[in-house]
Amino acid sequence: MTTDPGNGGPEVPAEGGLVAEVERMTAEERAQHFAEVAEVVAPDREIQVDVGQTLLELRELTVRFGGLVALDAVSFEIRRGEILGLIGPNGAGKTTCFNAMTGVYRPSAGEVLLEDKPLGKSAKHRITQLGIARTFQNIRLFAEMTALENVVVGTDARHKTSVLGALVRSPRHHREEKEAIERAMALLEFVGIADRAADKAKNLPYGYQRRLEIARALATEPKLLCLDEPAAGFNPQEKEDLMGLIRRIRDDGYTVLLIEHDMKLVMGVTDRIVVLEFGKKIAEGLPAEIRENPAVIAAYLGVPDDDVA
Repeated sequence: MTTDPGNGGPEVPAEGGLVAEVERMTAEERAQHFAEVAEVVAPDREIQVDVGQTLLELRELTVRFGGLVALDAVSFEIRRGEILGLIGPNGAGKTTCFNAMTGVYRPSAGEVLLEDKPLGKSAKHRITQLGIARTFQNIRLFAEMTALENVVVGTDARHKTSVLGALVRSPRHHREEKEAIERAMALLEFVGIADRAADKAKNLPYGYQRRLEIARALATEPKLLCLDEPAAGFNPQEKEDLMGLIRRIRDDGYTVLLIEHDMKLVMGVTDRIVVLEFGKKIAEGLPAEIRENPAVIAAYLGVPDDDVA
């Protein structure tokens, strides 16, 4: 490891270090290595519900902007350990739903419950601490920070050091800083961009920036990870790789809510799907059921309502 000389930031691997070392491993050694990385990345959170039980629930959630109803009494649940797809045409209310869940918008009516506890008017940072993390349609990274530093910022949601403790660099601060760097490097490797840890975020390829945003969200150790169109701008191979990453995230102990327009990706990676149109829920079910649902076909293909059986 070597310190970034440009800004005195956290230590990052020397060029070719970690990646070259992994490439020299045998298949068995590489499998063991990635198992150890996944162990570091796995969330160490106290979750009140078992796998398969309701983790988050929307009850009659409504969001109005003046006379415009962006979400109209939408209800659905997300179960711990699943990948739930939230789909619909442009303007259906998908991102509004994310924003209402994560404190960006205040619901006009209804409520969001995490582990059966209403989020109410909790601030955005408090919702992150409670266990909901998200990415954005438009990438929001700290452009002048390195990839590693961006992920270290995410780990701060779990730190206990006070402002004074950080200023005087207390033993707890040193310990948390060291653990944050180690976890951040593991997350970068987990999402497949450890080779660019020392690069500024603005200098990363577009696909790497998308993966970096996911790594930063995972650094908060969420109970629920919300991905807002993570495949936007990806080519077919990048989408296939992203599907594999989302499955690994779920297999590592996270619950995922996915907004995505690419139906092949959604159908290939989700366990269940909720469909919105004009702010209302029009369907919910397994991917195979949604694929054959007349209301969903009409919403995407523009079939007149009278033609929907």
